Amino acid sequence: MPTSFNQSVIDEFRAHQGQVGGSFEGGDLLLLTTTGARSGAERTVPLGYVRHDGLLMVVGSNLGSDRHPDWYHNLLAHPLVRVELGAEEFEAIAVPAEGERRDRLFAHVVRAEPGYGTYQENTARPLPVVVLEPAAVSEDGPAEVRNLADKLMEVHVWLRGQLGHVREEVDAHFAARAAHRGPGAPPAPGLGFRIRQRCLAFCQSLEFHHVAEDTHLFPGLEARHPHLADVFERLRTEHRTVARLQGELGALLADIAGADPERFRSDLARMSAELTAHLEYEEESLLPLLSEIPFPPVRPVS
Repeated sequence: MPTSFNQSVIDEFRAHQGQVGGSFEGGDLLLLTTTGARSGAERTVPLGYVRHDGLLMVVGSNLGSDRHPDWYHNLLAHPLVRVELGAEEFEAIAVPAEGERRDRLFAHVVRAEPGYGTYQENTARPLPVVVLEPAAVSEDGPAEVRNLADKLMEVHVWLRGQLGHVREEVDAHFAARAAHRGPGAPPAPGLGFRIRQRCLAFCQSLEFHHVAEDTHLFPGLEARHPHLADVFERLRTEHRTVARLQGELGALLADIAGADPERFRSDLARMSAELTAHLEYEEESLLPLLSEIPFPPVRPVS
């Protein structure tokens, strides 16, 4: 639970569209909501932020403690976070910077906010610099959500977009390795945080979507359309197949430094093919049914 002080800052922030007084007055402050690594519960903390070259960054200083802050452990387990910045609110994918990039960004942070340099002097722990990358919804989705078919397409377009980002990161990783020639430090082994965080955010969102379908959407539709029982059984079977492939990817991501990039790319391609075929079949089978159901649901007049 947030401390009483943190909660008072959060309440003031939300009441005044990001403006707070006291020791934070005039400072750059945002609210970061993460999902507990163990509890699964949402946790919101006020944090200072720094902008640089279009990047929005927060630092895991923990006031110079030798321990990473809890919110940092949370975003490693659940990279999809919610950011409140002034009157704006959006989802983001939290990606810790690595190696030379982390050092370069941290140097900018210290130039902008020298207090972080003091915190770093107080601990041997390199303070994490976390870039909050907006998890934007693709413009290819429905312009207006009027029924469950539109809602399903909105989710599917987002999932396809995030999967595309993961594949782009993997392609960039291999291009960087192939381009490395001559003297100097070779590319780091393994996969790196950008691929890990992007992939975890995508897989966790996909898992949530499929569990919601299995638990709520499919049973209701099947009760209304019993002649489509084979369709729903196929969709559930495909969910299990995709979940198994996600599990294999997750096992590789558990050790990003030691993970075999070639195996990861191969496993990602297999999951992508299975998921793409599944989404296409689900849309072909369910969109005509879902187009008849308003969204948000219409409440009956009492």
